[in-house]
Amino acid sequence: MTTKQLMDVALKTAGLTEMPEDCGIIVEGKNIKKVLMGVDMDTAELLLAKDLGYDCVVSHHPRNTNTEMLDVLHDHYLKLEALGVPKNKSQKLLAERKDELSYNQHVSNSRRSESAAKLLKMPYICIHTPADIIGEAIVQKFLDKKFKNKPDATVQDVVETLEGIDEYKNSARKPVIRVGGKDSYAGKIYVLMLGLTGPGAKILKEYIEAGVGTLVMMHIPEKDAKEIKEQGIGNIIIAGHMSSDSLGLNKIAAEWAKQGVATTMMSGIVEV
Repeated sequence: MTTKQLMDVALKTAGLTEMPEDCGIIVEGKNIKKVLMGVDMDTAELLLAKDLGYDCVVSHHPRNTNTEMLDVLHDHYLKLEALGVPKNKSQKLLAERKDELSYNQHVSNSRRSESAAKLLKMPYICIHTPADIIGEAIVQKFLDKKFKNKPDATVQDVVETLEGIDEYKNSARKPVIRVGGKDSYAGKIYVLMLGLTGPGAKILKEYIEAGVGTLVMMHIPEKDAKEIKEQGIGNIIIAGHMSSDSLGLNKIAAEWAKQGVATTMMSGIVEV
């Protein structure tokens, strides 16, 4: 396979027709039969892949230099609109978050791993949003089925149920409650794993005020969790970062295997 074909399979598996801004074919390649994939793959991992004879390196977290990457945050427009939040309201709140994130993006060493991959002549791609779409859908479908017609389910029930998914069961870091208590009623359970990164406390509040009882997320900064706690609304469960990323990556690797490409997992991926 080529790097483009690898990407196309990932996009198709996620139900996408175009490559999102947080994905990229950084160094093209062909005749790929062995892939080394991880959540974070940088110069050290590129050197390892070269030494061990791999044909391509795949990173989950973005390693491309696309200046439009923060536009992926706009996924929250559609998600909130489906919950009844006007698009103009979420647009203004997301503009604040986008501006905040732009400071870190602007000063980052964005071509560090790209330059190493080019010097090593190592095919290199990053696949972010497709894996997150797949993971979010897996968890939402699983929880919808488990908690159908169970209005009195608690947040602790949700935490325990999540471990019925192998990536969470096998992870060193188990799902935890960050907002709410074990006996808090879960209410409407909403899985939120898309949108590049956490949308910030103001947007999380919009989800809760739109009727979500419990948000299930990959991660949350302490300051955001504290702000939601202080407002006394909703519950937030952190399912786990590496384990949640692994859901989609494992699925994509399984699709590559059908095309004759063997993938070795490392750098945070929880194998099942």
